Formats: sequence, C-alpha cells, structure tokens
Amino acid sequence: MKNTIRALAALALGITTLSGCAIKQSVKPVERLDNPQVCIVLNPAVSQGGFLTTYTRVLSEKGYTVEPLPAGSPVGQCAVTSTYTANWSWDLALYMVYAEIKVYKNGNLSGEAIYDARGGDANMGKFIKGEDKITELVNQLFPGPYKAEK
Repeated sequence: MKNTIRALAALALGITTLSGCAIKQSVKPVERLDNPQVCIVLNPAVSQGGFLTTYTRVLSEKGYTVEPLPAGSPVGQCAVTSTYTANWSWDLALYMVYAEIKVYKNGNLSGEAIYDARGGDANMGKFIKGEDKITELVNQLFPGPYKAEK
C-alpha cells in the first residue's frame, strides 16, 4: 500500500513538474480585410532576430503592402494597423521566449497571435528559430493571400 501511495505521489509530482514546462501559442486570425495596406507601429525595443523584417516579408508574400509607422502611433491611424513585441532569452543559446502580434481594423482589435515559452524551462522545443516561428504566427494570423473584394 505504501509503495502504491509513493508511486502515485511520484507520478503526481512528475506531472506537476512537466506541466510547468509548457510552451503556449494562441492565434485568433484577423477578420477579412478590405484593404491590402497594413500599417505596422515600429517597436524599437524589439531588435533581436529580424522580427520586423520577417513580419514584413511574410505580409508582402501574401499580397499586402506594409507601411511603417513611428513608435507610439495610435492604432486607429490606418484602416489596418498592427503592433508587435518580442523578447529573447538565454539558456544554453539565445531563443525567442515571447512574441505577440496584434492587428487592429479601424482601431478595434481584429486578430492576435501570441507565442509564450516563458514557462518552457526544461522544454527543448523552446529553441526554435525565431524567423520560422514568426513566419508561422503571421501565416496563421493572416490565413491565405490578400484577395480584393470584387
């Protein structure tokens, strides 16, 4: 009986420990856009990993045009405006630990993508290539190419 209790306790501890190693990702795709222009509010705090370069490239490949806006610009300045943030951390190697992209249509939140590896301490999946993860998030956030309404 004591061995069974010990085994169950060890299993519960193991599950609790592993659940603390979670990497979370959620994406709410943007609603259909009437305009191919996406204004992106520049975030000078995000300097690692070519985040903006990758975001802009993926949008361009989908048929969108990108207009950079100065840091601090209001999200209602363009019909479609996006903000972003990302953080990198060091654990054996530099890796993107957090990324968030928000897209606003006429000043209202239309879609968002969040990648959060802050709880992935022992999870080796956190060592992803930042460019690949950004590309994945943008592709999920803006599904399919831009198509003008006819």
